[in-house]
Amino acid sequence: MISELQKFGAGLAGFGIFFLIFGVLLYFDRVLLAFGNVLFLFGLALIIGLRRTFSFFFQRQKLRGSSFFLGGALLVLLRWPLIGMLCEFYGFISLFRGFFPVVFGFLASLGNIPLLTMEFFRYHPSAKPQPRESPGYTELIML
Repeated sequence: MISELQKFGAGLAGFGIFFLIFGVLLYFDRVLLAFGNVLFLFGLALIIGLRRTFSFFFQRQKLRGSSFFLGGALLVLLRWPLIGMLCEFYGFISLFRGFFPVVFGFLASLGNIPLLTMEFFRYHPSAKPQPRESPGYTELIML
């Protein structure tokens, strides 16, 4: 069951991602990027809790990614948006590397989206597509 605080955190994290994307689209607007970073981090802390947030970011094997991600957020707050976002991007990739196969698997199961299906099979080479014939079209299903 999701508590009200977790719902509020999901909203904060969603708005944070929105402001980050909007800040990048507006040529790395410092205020929008800083606001997006703060909202995203607070939302993440509300969703999974403060203790889990700290334990996630400060695990020994994730220390490099955490330092780049949090250092990039600090650089954005100190008005170096381009360098900060590059650091954040590298930190995000190294922090959430283990989640990408799960995300691509979920997105590939949503439908027959060719690019996502190719990425899924690249990360899961043991999975083989099974064609399913239906009247009018052929669909790939994941087993």
